[in-house]
Amino acid sequence: MASPFESELDTLIQEYTNARRQSKHGDASDIISDVLVRQMQTRCLAAIERAAGRGSVYFEQAKAILESKDHSWGHLAGQIGVAESLLHNIRNGYLKTLEELIHSELFGDFLEMAQHLLETGYKDAAAVVCGSTLEAHLKQLCKKAGISTDNTGKAKKADTINGELAITGAYSKLDQKNVTAWLGLRNNAAHGDYGAYDKAQVSLLIASVRDFVTRVPA
Repeated sequence: MASPFESELDTLIQEYTNARRQSKHGDASDIISDVLVRQMQTRCLAAIERAAGRGSVYFEQAKAILESKDHSWGHLAGQIGVAESLLHNIRNGYLKTLEELIHSELFGDFLEMAQHLLETGYKDAAAVVCGSTLEAHLKQLCKKAGISTDNTGKAKKADTINGELAITGAYSKLDQKNVTAWLGLRNNAAHGDYGAYDKAQVSLLIASVRDFVTRVPA
């Protein structure tokens, strides 16, 4: 089943291809009006950004095309070429960057995303994604237990939430200690201290968090 990103790109490419088939000119300027060409440019750039990310080579190329000295129909033709390249790479599994991996439809949930990132060599990103998932789960547990995650207009730290959840009996003191350790690993990753942990520890982190969210549902 095609992802929403694939479908959006494919729809734009097909619209442009159909216009070219009906056109007497190579740029389809007799079929695509002034207003429509600008609409399609905007849609194309947005679709590329959603599918590949603002920092991707696809988005940078599409943006550079818009800034080149050409007319709107020439810009659109170039953008469609980028969209075709991106769609081909998505469908054939050639996504390379972290942001592309995150946006692709390869994951059922965030922990699967973290596992995939780990397996493809992004241990640090995997640790951040897993840790962020854990923190989001803690906040949901707070909502379930009636614990505020806000302290006089300022969000409570994850460690503070962890302690309050343990005090209310949401989970055991042992779980509290484990959560503290997991959050510590996530903080190391988020702050660039990549040498403080290795791939095996991130793998254990993902497995442990998966077990925790299953045993202690929000």
